[in-house]
Amino acid sequence: MSRFKSNSAVDKVRVRPVERLADIPAARWDALVPDDAPFLRHAFLEALESCGCVGPDLGWLPRHWAVTDKRGRLIGALPLYEKHHSQGEFVFDHGWAAAYEHHGLPYYPKWVSAVPFTPVRGPRLLSLPGHETQAAAAIAGQIKQTLDSEAAVSGIHLLFPNDDTYDRLHGPEALTRHDCQFHWHNRDYQDFAEFAAALRAKKRKNILRERRRVAESGLTITLYDGNTAGPEDWSQFHALYQAIYRRKYGYPAFTLEFFQRIAAAMPDQILLLLARASRTAVAGALLYRGERTLYGRHWAAEVELDSLHFELCYYRGIDYCIEHKLERFDPGAQGEHKLPRGFLPTRTRSLHWMAENPFTPALAEFCEREAQAVK
Repeated sequence: MSRFKSNSAVDKVRVRPVERLADIPAARWDALVPDDAPFLRHAFLEALESCGCVGPDLGWLPRHWAVTDKRGRLIGALPLYEKHHSQGEFVFDHGWAAAYEHHGLPYYPKWVSAVPFTPVRGPRLLSLPGHETQAAAAIAGQIKQTLDSEAAVSGIHLLFPNDDTYDRLHGPEALTRHDCQFHWHNRDYQDFAEFAAALRAKKRKNILRERRRVAESGLTITLYDGNTAGPEDWSQFHALYQAIYRRKYGYPAFTLEFFQRIAAAMPDQILLLLARASRTAVAGALLYRGERTLYGRHWAAEVELDSLHFELCYYRGIDYCIEHKLERFDPGAQGEHKLPRGFLPTRTRSLHWMAENPFTPALAEFCEREAQAVK
């Protein structure tokens, strides 16, 4: 059980811990979630828990906070996890953890508000329309109360918040870290050719050359959604996903059951690209669609075909955004190699409330230097 005291001092609202998202009805949770945030939907976060992608054995323990009013109505929430390592976050704090360990101080457990394994900007503070200020005050109070109590937590970290969440929760007691991602923006292009024509000649020629290489490779590329992708499609994609993670990236967090579950629960927000040689899938990419944004998440492959990664993970996504009038394409974290392919740098921020410790001045100085370097 979590070490936790409820906060009832803010306008008669209550913050309570939720250790199983299944204990909250999906409709009540989703009423808090904006249309452009598929990773915060109940179906996505609950599937992580029920399909074994997070849990005690994996060092991700759900510790969500639910904000209820005096009638018991859910008016706000903060997705939250107790962490016993720093994997799957994409805001790297291994140096912080090493400093704590060197001086005999515990850095873990810490609490992290994030979408596990998913470095996507978006709301972290969720609220019913019209209750934003009330929910923010309750969550801010609970953060302070938790860190002021004797709870064994070194800090509370809020990763990749959108500007609204950042502005509502930021204060002088929080540290801010900065980073950079690369996003594509739709300028009302009519087709890919118009987008390419707007680039400098060198970039345009390189992109068209990369697309031509894939077109001449003999591979067949098929786009599915959650309705049209079948069990064999998901099985092949998951096998490729596991293989590339074990070969290059480490632990493959998402299970086949998870992919199948969200495809059934969120069929219109799932995009699966598979490249096949004959009838065998040799590469794939999984993307998610919001109301205005396309999110690229997973690359899976067993071949190293020139430019295939760029075609599935970038260019097909740009095609989709143009065709479906989406405003933005977020293809994933990091990667300055996205710049020559039409993506632009976008600042990301995270908030960090640390329990009282001797490193506070050093951490603040580190964050300031990091912000200048990112700028």
